[in-house]
Amino acid sequence: MKIAVLGGTGLIGSQVVKILQATGHEAVPLSPSTGVDLLTGQGLSDALTGADVVVNLTNSPTFDDASPAFFQTTMDTLLAAADRAGVGHAVVLSIVGVDQVPDLAYYRAKTLQEDILKAGPIPYSIVRATQFFEFVDAILSWTADENTVRLPATPVQPMAAADVAQAVAEVSMGAPLQGVRNVAGPDVFALDELGRITLAARGDQRTVTTDNSAGMFAAVAGDVLIASDDAVIAPTAYREWLGRQG
Repeated sequence: MKIAVLGGTGLIGSQVVKILQATGHEAVPLSPSTGVDLLTGQGLSDALTGADVVVNLTNSPTFDDASPAFFQTTMDTLLAAADRAGVGHAVVLSIVGVDQVPDLAYYRAKTLQEDILKAGPIPYSIVRATQFFEFVDAILSWTADENTVRLPATPVQPMAAADVAQAVAEVSMGAPLQGVRNVAGPDVFALDELGRITLAARGDQRTVTTDNSAGMFAAVAGDVLIASDDAVIAPTAYREWLGRQG
């Protein structure tokens, strides 16, 4: 199959392309650097010519109130072009529990992206993943100073980007789900505990203070970011992954 991967040069997309190519598919990475701009539609029609599947891994440049407009525009552009090109399957990467966090603008925007896909003309699949191991440092930095990292005790079930890419690739090679596949890491942590594990593994002497008003994830109530019973559990554990980071 020919599989067009928008955002195909990024953290997840570049790995998806490699997996698909290794299994014999014609995986084409698409991004502004390859001449395809999903916001404007530049280069998109030509890029989708002959494609059986399109995978959308592009992301809003901000997490604020501007993000819904990004997803509205890019999804409208993508679905129109995919429909014209006769693409038979559209795949989007989203977030576990995304529709249960209305207080976060970015999560509302990702829910909008899902809704546009569901209402569109292309058979679809949605892969919802938990937070990536690779983003833990960024999460810690949001509420950190030279001595302290403040984090809420929000339950999370993070997973490796490589496992996310594998899940996306597998769905892309299959029949449209007309629904959602949830994927998650093998372990559940309170976010403040995850911070302590991370700092200890790196010899970082800062203290993690539990603050349930700190950072973006303070807006998350209960365990909505934890995978449901039907989720596919990825193999890579966080402590194992940390140990490989050197």
